[in-house]
Amino acid sequence: MHSIRYLHLDPSKRIPLLRDMKGPDDAPESLQVSKTHTALSSTLQRSSQSSSTKPEDASVYFIGNATTIIEWQGLRILTDPNFLHAGDHVHLGPGVTAQRLKNPAVDLHELPPIDLVLLSHYHEDHFDRFVEDKLNRDFDIITTPHAKGCLTSEARYAVGGNWSLGHGSEKKEREEREDSEGPFRAVHDLDTFESIMLHIDDPKHGQLHKGGYGMVPVMKITAMPGKHVPPGALSVANDLLGAVPPTNGWLLEMGWSVATPSTLSATTGSGGRMTRTDSQSIDTGYRIYISGDTLFVDELREIPKYIREQQLVQHPQFSSSSRSKDAPGTEIDLMIVHLGGTTIPGPMMPLLMVTMDARQGVELMRLLNPDLTIPVHFDDYSVMLSPLSDFKAEVGKMGDGWRDRVIYLERGEQFRFRVRGSM
Repeated sequence: MHSIRYLHLDPSKRIPLLRDMKGPDDAPESLQVSKTHTALSSTLQRSSQSSSTKPEDASVYFIGNATTIIEWQGLRILTDPNFLHAGDHVHLGPGVTAQRLKNPAVDLHELPPIDLVLLSHYHEDHFDRFVEDKLNRDFDIITTPHAKGCLTSEARYAVGGNWSLGHGSEKKEREEREDSEGPFRAVHDLDTFESIMLHIDDPKHGQLHKGGYGMVPVMKITAMPGKHVPPGALSVANDLLGAVPPTNGWLLEMGWSVATPSTLSATTGSGGRMTRTDSQSIDTGYRIYISGDTLFVDELREIPKYIREQQLVQHPQFSSSSRSKDAPGTEIDLMIVHLGGTTIPGPMMPLLMVTMDARQGVELMRLLNPDLTIPVHFDDYSVMLSPLSDFKAEVGKMGDGWRDRVIYLERGEQFRFRVRGSM
């Protein structure tokens, strides 16, 4: 059994995302959405979507690069926050910088209230210095063990440490460290195939009966394998030098779990006992895979095996040899794939590709066979040598059955969907 931990989040009791906010009410209530896509807005007709007349109740909003907001049952998750503007530069490793080419759809202070940050790895194009400086130190972040080590290091944030906004002067850097409020205090690290079960404790959601029993919404987040550098000698050298940080992919399973009364001291808004559960069981209604900044490597072949294994644990009545139409499968409803063909140190000296290009992206589609795919992490930085147009061309070569299963979001657009079993 893989390791699993628990985190209870109540969207009705949020803390501010940014440390210069007095409370979550300082943030805008909602996002500016330029266009909404749905599964049925494409020609794809999935039985699980088309058979339901109920409205979509979940969404993915694309801000830019790998930054998205995933929302369901009042819970908002911000992925890989990067809010630099076109013309700004990031540091990606020893002697390696990149320039941002496109603006994010919204600025950091224009975000609505958020519940959690999901960070694939500690790289400035995913967690820039501006974001790092502004975030509330008590805000929950789920990330890699490496990133947790960076974000929680007392020495790193101390005066004389190695963190600053990079403004140049020694005096300015000292002032920045003194004003940084030190390290982050609510960072949760996940190694490959470790999980955190998010329990949505907002009493407005779920279906509870007298006595506190019933079904409550949960989201299971599991770290998936990923490799930011190619295997072999380069990987060994990178492990020694630490030039490119380790990365996670993520599996997000949205669903429902059985709730039982708790005698914990935490209370609901009405003063009663909080109903919560630490069960590992989840009736999954929608599964999202986020690739993170990985290349197409053999380790990714473990992902469908993991999903199948977990389904059989939850449903032991179906043996590994079962071919029943009711047997759980390895379905991924939505894949958010990081592309770009990021090549370092830069376009003029292409040495090493560290994220998937268009061809690797379609290879991953064939391997995981998701119902829908949304590409992100393209055309945003000068080191991205594989444009979205290349991916569209490669998908076009796959045939009509695949073309209809890709949703292209412009920055500021959202995809809405329905989680099966939602009330």
